[in-house]
Amino acid sequence: MTSKTISTGILRAVGIVIGIALLLYFLWQIQSVIAYLAIAAVIALIGSPVVYFLRRKLKFPNLLAVIITMLLMLGIFAGIIALFVPLLTEQGKNLSLLDIDALQENLNSLYSEITQYFGATPETVNQMLQKSDLEKSVLEGFDVGFIPNFLNTFLEVLSTASIALFSVLFISFFFLKDRLLLQKGILALVPKTRETGTVHSIEKINSLLSRYFVGLLLQIFVLFVIYTITLLIVGIENAIVIAFLCALFNIIPYVGPIIGGVVMIVLTMTSNLGMDFSTVILPKAGYVLIGLAVGQLVDNFFSQPLIFSNSVKSHPLEIFLIIIIAGLLFGVVGMIVAVPGYTAIKVILKEFLADNKLVKSLTKSL
Repeated sequence: MTSKTISTGILRAVGIVIGIALLLYFLWQIQSVIAYLAIAAVIALIGSPVVYFLRRKLKFPNLLAVIITMLLMLGIFAGIIALFVPLLTEQGKNLSLLDIDALQENLNSLYSEITQYFGATPETVNQMLQKSDLEKSVLEGFDVGFIPNFLNTFLEVLSTASIALFSVLFISFFFLKDRLLLQKGILALVPKTRETGTVHSIEKINSLLSRYFVGLLLQIFVLFVIYTITLLIVGIENAIVIAFLCALFNIIPYVGPIIGGVVMIVLTMTSNLGMDFSTVILPKAGYVLIGLAVGQLVDNFFSQPLIFSNSVKSHPLEIFLIIIIAGLLFGVVGMIVAVPGYTAIKVILKEFLADNKLVKSLTKSL
């Protein structure tokens, strides 16, 4: 082997590494666009049965069926957003957001009642918080001067969300209008010898993910019913909206139920600000906690196993490990997309590496 050949090999290897690094950097820079495409693909996946029904059963033209489907989904989305207006209004009233001094006084009063009820003196609490980041806020009282900054940040997020919403709707429209558009784009990147296998993989992925998303909606609905009944029994205003919001957090595996539970308990307590802590606020929060526990037991032992075993054909332990790994690598977003992403990877591996021993073991249920 000559020095020229070695040099050429080294240069080729360096070129490949640089090319991969540039590609990864490019993908990182356009991650928002990739996210828009992924969300649009999910929306198209959900809306496709509606388009199919309008075209096949009601004999609508394809374009009209797509427009009606998009309007229907937009109406549902707008209805969900509208549900939160009474909740925000009521919580704004309860928290006295228009009177910063009253808000701070209410929160400090609630804090004092909690510490007194559990027999803790301010000195004991302060000692417990000496090493925490909460020390300053607790010792000095609840500082609510962050509200103006929060509103500015909220407006910036709203602007970004508007752009994202328009982009997703625009892409979703064309995905629904030409259901093979995404498939054609993928086939353009694969060799002709692999086109048949790629088409089979796409069809299998569509089938599994459709069942997964339907199961996920069923899971959210079951939690929504349990939470609504709990809040109605306790007598919390806007119970339906709060229950829907907290059930929606369940989209985030493992972490979502905790966030939803905290939100529900906090909203329960703030809905009763000014009332006695030991006889009103604490008992209601306790009943809500029981309802949360019942909902999670039903979800963990019935809903989730049913969804994972029957929709994505994966063992619960397998799913648990994938979600944890994805969460460590990519955070909350990774946990959300872990199951559908892992399902797609399994289908692709089974199609193109069916003889591999490890692939056979992982995909034997597909």
